[in-house]
Amino acid sequence: MTRAVRARRIPDTAPIGAINITPLIDVMLVLLVVIIIAIPIASHKVPVDLPAKPGTADPLPPVVLAIDRQGALHWNGAALADAALPERLAALQKSGAVLHLQTDPEARYERFDGILATVKRAGITRLGFVGNRPLED
Repeated sequence: MTRAVRARRIPDTAPIGAINITPLIDVMLVLLVVIIIAIPIASHKVPVDLPAKPGTADPLPPVVLAIDRQGALHWNGAALADAALPERLAALQKSGAVLHLQTDPEARYERFDGILATVKRAGITRLGFVGNRPLED
């Protein structure tokens, strides 16, 4: 008895005409997520009124409001109580002088934030920050 050996017929290996689009879809989804995350960050704006053209020197000298390391306030070098700050800011706002805010680097941020909120509530629009320097490595 002989056994007939059947040879398997191997189909012709023709090139596949379809493209595997799974990696393409993965890349597109990652790009979509990146765009969704990046758009709100790029569109966040803080409105700042900047001068349109260079002006002349201000006739009034700037007033310096300083916050020291312990959080105490100083108005042009003289100690100032927290309760007297809104009154001084109201008078400054009427005079139109510039307020320079100088903060010790070791002062607490919460204290600076509270003083800045008080300045904003007083309607001060001419404000400068003194002593800002780049961080050292």
